[in-house]
Amino acid sequence: MTAPDAVSRDDEEIVDDDGAEAGAPAVRSWRGPSVRRWALFAFVAIVIVVADQLTKAWIVDHVEPGTGFQVLGTWLAFVYGQNSGILFGMVPQSAGAFAIVSMVVIALVVVYHAKAGRGIVMTLATSLLLGGAIGNLLDRLRFGSVVDWIDMGIGATRFWTYNIGDAAITTAILLIIATALFPVIAEWGPDA
Repeated sequence: MTAPDAVSRDDEEIVDDDGAEAGAPAVRSWRGPSVRRWALFAFVAIVIVVADQLTKAWIVDHVEPGTGFQVLGTWLAFVYGQNSGILFGMVPQSAGAFAIVSMVVIALVVVYHAKAGRGIVMTLATSLLLGGAIGNLLDRLRFGSVVDWIDMGIGATRFWTYNIGDAAITTAILLIIATALFPVIAEWGPDA
């Protein structure tokens, strides 16, 4: 028998201090996302930031604040809104404080991906969260508020005005909730 924590190369047996029996097949533990998974994480986040910032730049350049135009009847309109709070306009007049909070969240998202990004769903969720957070942080730093422009609803019943970054954050939160409710989802498309 080999010493604890030693791996027998001949028959791929492993023994560890946790009491695993000799003769158990060797299992490599996941040590974090691969370079390919980090590349996917970065790519999705960058796509979200670029799409978010380009659409906001167009709105800022072509539409006056507080005004807009209909795209699909009353169902969809593009309206230039300025949100000095957080998601859905909560806690208004606090863009500076939320810029600091956003920086902390961005760091935590990267750390969380390093720990939980084994499955493709978690990589996508964390990259969407990162892209949305960066997009909204850039607005807070540049404008002192977040540029919102997508207005949806039916007639006078409207949803909150939002942007691509907000949509990415909301999608990420829904994916994370789904993985919490159904843990098997978090294991889909495991990183090698």
